[in-house]
Amino acid sequence: MKSMQGWGWLAAGVLALGLNGIYHDGGAVWARRNVGQVIEQIESRTGPVLALTAGRADWFLTQAKITAAQEQTASCRVATAVARFQTKMARNQTGMARIEEMSAREEAAIARIEANRARIEAQVARARFEPAMFNSVVCPRVRVRVPRVQISAPMVHVDLGSM
Repeated sequence: MKSMQGWGWLAAGVLALGLNGIYHDGGAVWARRNVGQVIEQIESRTGPVLALTAGRADWFLTQAKITAAQEQTASCRVATAVARFQTKMARNQTGMARIEEMSAREEAAIARIEANRARIEAQVARARFEPAMFNSVVCPRVRVRVPRVQISAPMVHVDLGSM
């Protein structure tokens, strides 16, 4: 029983060590974000009460102004959305302008190539080719006689009967 309980505690410790490593390496960003949000909510609800009880009215007023500013920001969400939309439209228009600029550059390159081709064709059309005149030269005939030679090779006899 005790050994089983020991193995359970060992497994829990290894699991906790692994999760702690993952958390500190940034692998559990969602956990950090959620814990941060919970802490912010607790601080936002208890902070003003603690400030009033501690006699820090200036901090309480500052928090009240921040809350009022956040409410004003909430009413400006439509304006923010419109501004974001306009920004996206401007980016899209800029992207289209870049594409049109690239197309214009390609068209200019094609026009240069066509102009070079037309210039080369015009030069070829202006060129005059003189027909080549070949004088026929008569070569004398030369006859060579090679005598036939008969070669006789000695006869070799191989006896394979003794094998």
